[in-house]
Amino acid sequence: MTDSRIPTVRLGEGGPEVGVQGLGCMGMSFAYGPSDAGESRATLERALELGVTLYDTADAYGQGENERFLAPFFRAHRDEVVIATKFALAIPPDEPTKRIIRNDPPYIRQAVEASLERLDVDVIDLYYMHRRDVNVPIEETVGTMADLVREGKVKHLGLSEVTADELRAAQAVHPIAAVQSEWSLFSRDIEAHVVPAAADLGVALVPYSPLGRGFLTGSFVDAEKELSGDDFRRNMPRFQGENAAANAALLEPVRAVASAHGASLAQIALAWVQQRASVHGLPVVQIPGTRKPSRVEENVAATRIVLTGEELSSLEPIAGRVAGTRYPDMSFASAGRE
Repeated sequence: MTDSRIPTVRLGEGGPEVGVQGLGCMGMSFAYGPSDAGESRATLERALELGVTLYDTADAYGQGENERFLAPFFRAHRDEVVIATKFALAIPPDEPTKRIIRNDPPYIRQAVEASLERLDVDVIDLYYMHRRDVNVPIEETVGTMADLVREGKVKHLGLSEVTADELRAAQAVHPIAAVQSEWSLFSRDIEAHVVPAAADLGVALVPYSPLGRGFLTGSFVDAEKELSGDDFRRNMPRFQGENAAANAALLEPVRAVASAHGASLAQIALAWVQQRASVHGLPVVQIPGTRKPSRVEENVAATRIVLTGEELSSLEPIAGRVAGTRYPDMSFASAGRE
């Protein structure tokens, strides 16, 4: 492939300008089994060379370890990168393996200070509410986040897995640059309400897991049999037993389109997500995760693939046939509350 840099797009009205594809960094130190730190660092550098400027992490990824891992890279390239991190998934002191959702103002202030320290930066470019605590009014949560902007600790605000109504309520308090949610050939629930609301409000969509957590690449079928014991995909309904076998069969039309383009399954899945921007009329910056330079090159090359109307039609039915939900408990996702 050539080393031409990818195009840029603005996140929301007045948000940061970033490469049209970002990088999800979670797997470099959390959730997807063992990783090689040197290879992950090389991946970060290669992504930047190719024009990837939005780097996504969260305080919950490895109890802050992911933020610490990324800090040296961010320091070395501070003026070239847009740092996105998140708060809301707290660890109860007496149950270190559990996560609870907190959106209350004291916790937000505690969380942002901790992230700033781990990232070793003075300001976070894009600060997300990771998950919604329905017991705290969203106006109160976003109001506190807006205070962080006024105080110079955060530049732009984002929300993750919120409903359309929650997004509208938040936007009334302070401009929201981006909404993050799962969006892929396998996961299209946000198209019913969240995407139209974001388009109306001028908010960008930042799809996570655009490769279906790797399933859409064909790299595994049965998570329980093929993935390491510490890989959290083993607990996801779509990747277990009969669900996994049924979902693997859904990849056949993706293979056909990939063959026509001389592309990989991953590239077709990413190209499909990217074309949602023109379909729905809003900025879309997906954040596929990888830990290998060769994979980031492959992913970035997908920004140059344009699927035909016939190809899009062949991929259209897939999501409606997927077996199993994307989380065991969907109440933590926007679709579980719409």
